Amino acid sequence: MSNPEVAITRATDVKTRIIKPGFWWRFPTYFVAALVILPLSVIVLSWLTPEPEIWAHLLDTQLARLLKNTAVLMVGVGAVVAVIGVALAWLVAACEFPGRKWLDWGLMLPLAIPPYVLAFVFLGLLDYAGPINTWLRETVGLARGIGDVRTAPGVIVVMSLVLYPYVYMLARSAFVGQGRELMDAARSLGASPARAFFKVALPMARPAIAAGMALALMETLADFGAVSVFNFDTFTTAIYKSWFGFFSLPAAAQLASLLLLFVLLGVWAEQQARSRGRNQSRRAQYDRYRLTGVKAFAATGFCALIFLIAFAIPIGQLVVWTLGHLNDIDSRYWGFVKNSLVLAVLAAVTSVFLALLVGYGRRQSPVNGLSFWMRIASLGYALPGSVLAVGILLVFTLLENNLLAPVKNWLGLNQILVGSLAALILAYVIRFFSVAVGPVQSSLDMIRPSYQEVAQTLGVGKFQILRQVYLPLLRPGLLTAALLVLVDTLKEMPATLILRPFGWDTLAVRVFEMTAEGQWQRAALPAVTLVLVSIIPVVMMIRRSNRD
Repeated sequence: MSNPEVAITRATDVKTRIIKPGFWWRFPTYFVAALVILPLSVIVLSWLTPEPEIWAHLLDTQLARLLKNTAVLMVGVGAVVAVIGVALAWLVAACEFPGRKWLDWGLMLPLAIPPYVLAFVFLGLLDYAGPINTWLRETVGLARGIGDVRTAPGVIVVMSLVLYPYVYMLARSAFVGQGRELMDAARSLGASPARAFFKVALPMARPAIAAGMALALMETLADFGAVSVFNFDTFTTAIYKSWFGFFSLPAAAQLASLLLLFVLLGVWAEQQARSRGRNQSRRAQYDRYRLTGVKAFAATGFCALIFLIAFAIPIGQLVVWTLGHLNDIDSRYWGFVKNSLVLAVLAAVTSVFLALLVGYGRRQSPVNGLSFWMRIASLGYALPGSVLAVGILLVFTLLENNLLAPVKNWLGLNQILVGSLAALILAYVIRFFSVAVGPVQSSLDMIRPSYQEVAQTLGVGKFQILRQVYLPLLRPGLLTAALLVLVDTLKEMPATLILRPFGWDTLAVRVFEMTAEGQWQRAALPAVTLVLVSIIPVVMMIRRSNRD
């Protein structure tokens, strides 16, 4: 063998040892994890270029208020969702009363309403010129009505009404899983019903409750639409104003890094709570306490009141506003629908494709360390859209100013990546990848490995196995994943506001623009459209919960 051939052989051997064949099946997981890490790393590194003048202004005028408002919102929403969610979960899971069966699934429906939609409906009903305050002034005689609702308690109530189902669903499953034997044992020892609940049932359900609260609080941190409707400044609104008001991307990134610390703390708390709650037993049926008389009436009234305030009344008001302005529909409405669907379909197809490659790759090359990278890849769903948008803007700006500068000059363009569809789709994919990978992974787990083993004995390659064996069996899971990503993309507001290309306004953006001008009626039609579409995944969750 000649010297060149020996050199090539040795180089091939070295490459084979460095990049083992299984690496290529693990590569999709590493790739998605890198997509998440890159914008977050750039956000953290933004502190290397401080903005002293802007930070001096923030420290003098806004930072203390931002911290206070964010803390008040977190504490308030956490307390309210815990009380409402646990109370509703216990009544539905452990008690029998009139209307329990339909309230069982009806109390989950507020998840279908985006927080910014409930926020502007809330203001439209309770503002000074709204129907409730008008009735109080003209009929009851209250000169000021109920006063200004653009306050911290108003924001807390709106956010809690949308987010309590997180606690409700997890606590309900925990209470059903306990059975009633321990409660009966505590009662037989002389404990009152309330004491038995607080000493037995509630501590056992604490991990599930904590996990639901962590999810609700992360959504609260990530919210931009509801707080902006109420003019209640938090870190998300400050990030938006730093970019569009001060035109300072580094300052926006530095604010995003502070918000990121709270988000990571919430992720850690949620994972800890879930790990402590994994060993709880489950029962097929709960022998419920039958309520009668005043107790039954009170249980039905409380559950129905929450359902009315959180879902039925807002939907009814949106329908009334929509029907009253059918002749005044914006001529661009169908353009907003088209833009929303195009973005949502692109995000759904890309996310599901990556989820398929990641799930199939993990089955072909299972290694211990891959679960860590999988957790990193799934972190995007916990990240606020504003944080992701700022991180992607920083990354693309660096690429354009350095690597792509000659290309821009040659083509005569000011921008290539910034303000492009690629930036927006990337934000959607990072944020909703974990939404896609869940159904795909669940469907993969149901496919027996023996199917692949039989195909391999017939000499079929792994890509052929994916196409001919796995894809037909995975079709329901892939469709579910695509639907979930599509709906979440339609509702996403902050990332769309910051990253959308010129002329690519969506339904969510239209709702934001109309509510910013106080035009509740004109925001009703796109809001109703978003709610109707969002009901689909909520119904899917209800059906899954009923099967469980």
